[in-house]
Amino acid sequence: MGKRKVFTKTDLSVPQVEHSLDTAGNVVILPDAIPPQITMVNFGRNSSSLRRFDFARWYGAGIDAITYSCQRQIERFLAGQDGIVSGATVVNYCNCGLVFFLDYCTLQATAFERDLTLNDVNRILIDGFLGHLSGRGTSTTTQKNYYSKTKAVLLALARRGLLPLIASGDAATFPRNPFPNSNRKMKGEIALSKRERQEFAAALRHSIKPIWIDGTPITSDLLVYALLVIALHTGRNLTPLLEMGRNCLRPHPKEDSVFLVLWKRRGYNTSKVVLRAESKTERLLEAMPSVRTNVERLIRRVMVLTEPLDSEAPNDLKGRVWLFRNCSIHSSGQVTTLVKNSLELPIDRLVAKYDLKDSDGNPLRINISRLRKTFANRIFELTDGDLATTASALGNTPRVADQNYLAPSEDARRNWTFMGEMLVQELLTATIGATYKDTPLGRCGDPVNGQFAPKREGATCMNFMNCLRCKHYAVTAEDLYKLFSFYFRVLSERSRVDKRRWARDYAHIPRLIDHYIVAEGLRRGTFKAAAVDSARERARIQPHPFWSVDLIDSLEVFS
Repeated sequence: MGKRKVFTKTDLSVPQVEHSLDTAGNVVILPDAIPPQITMVNFGRNSSSLRRFDFARWYGAGIDAITYSCQRQIERFLAGQDGIVSGATVVNYCNCGLVFFLDYCTLQATAFERDLTLNDVNRILIDGFLGHLSGRGTSTTTQKNYYSKTKAVLLALARRGLLPLIASGDAATFPRNPFPNSNRKMKGEIALSKRERQEFAAALRHSIKPIWIDGTPITSDLLVYALLVIALHTGRNLTPLLEMGRNCLRPHPKEDSVFLVLWKRRGYNTSKVVLRAESKTERLLEAMPSVRTNVERLIRRVMVLTEPLDSEAPNDLKGRVWLFRNCSIHSSGQVTTLVKNSLELPIDRLVAKYDLKDSDGNPLRINISRLRKTFANRIFELTDGDLATTASALGNTPRVADQNYLAPSEDARRNWTFMGEMLVQELLTATIGATYKDTPLGRCGDPVNGQFAPKREGATCMNFMNCLRCKHYAVTAEDLYKLFSFYFRVLSERSRVDKRRWARDYAHIPRLIDHYIVAEGLRRGTFKAAAVDSARERARIQPHPFWSVDLIDSLEVFS
C-alpha cells in the first residue's frame, strides 16, 4: 500500500498585499495599507534563538512598498503558504537576507531622491545589491548566503505577480550564477583524527555517567552529551537528531537489533540506522564509531528520564526526546527542548574540562558536522574502502559521500604521491621506452610503437590493461611481484563491479596470468615455484604501490 498523502494546513487569515494595477499593468500598493498596524513579525518556536523581527525601521525611508511586500511574504511563509519553510529558515530570510537588502534599497532611494517601488526591483537593482554585498568585505560564501536568502523572498513575490520577473536572457531579474566556483572557496569540516576521536569519546563516557544514576536532574548539558554520543556512533545530521521522536526505535527482523528512525525534513524522508539492541550482559559504550554500536540503551534511558516532562511540554514539543526544564530568568521552569544553539556552551565546557586539544595544540572544535564526517571516514576505513557501504551508512549516494565526506587516508596519499611522481619522472625523461623498457606489469619490447600504443609522436603507451594481450609484453622473475600485485588488484574489484562488466573487461586478466604466464613460465623453467609462491604472497599482503589504490576508477585510467 502506498504512503498516504498528507496535506499541510495553512492559515488563510494572513493579510494579503493590498494592491491595485495602474493603466500600464504595474502593481501599486494602496497608500492606506502602509505602514501596517503591526510591523513586528513573530516567528514562534524554532531551532534558532530569534523569536521576532521588526520591519518598522524601514517604513518611512523611501522603500515602503518593498518593505510592506517583504513583510507580508514573510508572514505567508510562517503561515505555511508558498511552500513548506521551517521557522529557522524564515528567521534566516530576515536576519541574513532582507536586513541587508532593505538597507541597500534605503541607500538607493536616498541616492535617487525618490521613493522606490516594486517596479524598481530589476536586474540593475539586483546587480547593485551584489556589489553592495561585495563591498562589505565578507567572504564569497557569506555573500552568497545573504543573496540566496534575499532571492528566496523576492522570487516568491515575483511568482505571485507582485514583482516584474524576467526569467532568462541578459536582462534576467536574477543573474544565473553570480558566485561562480563558490563551492571551491568553502572550507568544509574535517574528520577527527584517531587520537582526537578516542579522547573525545572517553570524555563523553565520563560526562554521561550521571545519566545512569536514579534521581539525577535532567539538564541541557547532560542531554547534549547524550546527543553527541548518538551523533558520534550513528553519523546523523543535527536537525533529525534534535527532532528525534519518542517512537524513533522500531523493531528489526533480527532479535539483537533495532532501527533508529529519524525524519529528514529536507528530503521529506526517513533515515534508518541499525543499532545493536541491549543484551543481557551490560556493555560499555564503545569509543569506535560504527554502524552497529550499542546506543539503544542510552536512547531508552533518555526517554525514561524525560517522559514525565512530555505531558507538560507545549503542543509543538510533545513526543520529543530531548526535553528539559528551562533555567533562564524569563522562562524558568518551563519545559523546552534542545535547539542548535543549545550545543555550543556544553561543548565548550566539555572541551575545557577534559582539556581536549587538536593536533596544533588548540582547543578541539566539536560540532555535529565533524562527527558525521568522522563517522563516514571510520566506516570507510573499517570496510576497506567500500564506498557503497559507506554511502549506505550515511544515507547518501556514493557520489555525494565521496565528494563531501571522505578524506584521503595516509596510505592513499602515499600511494598517489608515489604514482604521480613516478609517472611524471618517466614521462619527462622518456625512460619508459628509452632505457629500461619497464612497465608496472613487466617489460615491454616497444612502448612507443607497440601493439596497443597510441602511435603518436612523443606519446608513450600507458594502456597497461592490455599488456597481457600485447605481443611486445614479457615477464621475468623480477617482475612477478608487480604482476601478482596487479592480479590481486583486479580480483579485489570482483564484488564491486557489475557482473556483465566484469565478464567483459576484467575476467580474462586473472585467467591469462594463471594459465598463460605463470603456468607456462613454470613449464619452461623460467620461473621457480618458490619464487612464484614468494612473489604471490608478498603481493597479497603488501601490494606494489602502483596497484594498491582502492577504487576501480584507477584501472580505467590505463584501459
